[in-house]
Amino acid sequence: AEELINNLSRIMNRARQDSITTEIMEIVGGAEAMSSGN
Repeated sequence: AEELINNLSRIMNRARQDSITTEIMEIVGGAEAMSSGN
């Protein structure tokens, strides 16, 4: 049971990391679009 919990935790952490990375990319992309538009 402990191994299963560890695997689930790892999967959840990876999923959270992916969504954070995606958000950062969107924020950076939006900021670059705004600064180059001026």
